Amino acid sequence: MTRRLSLAALPLIMLAAPLPAAAADGDALAVLNDPAAQDQMADTVAALVGALMRLNVGPLAEAVARVDPEADAAYIPPDATLGELAGRDPDYGERLGRDVRAGTRMAGHMAAAVAAYAPVLTDMARDMAAQWEREREDARR
Repeated sequence: MTRRLSLAALPLIMLAAPLPAAAADGDALAVLNDPAAQDQMADTVAALVGALMRLNVGPLAEAVARVDPEADAAYIPPDATLGELAGRDPDYGERLGRDVRAGTRMAGHMAAAVAAYAPVLTDMARDMAAQWEREREDARR
């Protein structure tokens, strides 16, 4: 009996969806908040997942079965795809694309918030460092 492959790791494919060239100029915040860039990343992930799910894993299973004839791979049909083994939801790639789009929007919002709070956090860090030094000096007396 074949084991079902987990689709839980597929969101890591999001890492393969590069930020558009504008991010190379250091303007990642603008790219993350750009609806066209969000669509491009989402479409890239959806296409990658779709292609990955159509990948023929039969030859790989055959090679594994030759090494270990008792492995579950021996029962995988020669024309099996990764999607068939994973019990693929036919809309998984599109759903993941929508999740990437939403995640990119959220990352843009978070990056904007961090940028807005950066001066305050910098001041707080300086104050804490100064207080630390004062406490260290007081402890030495």
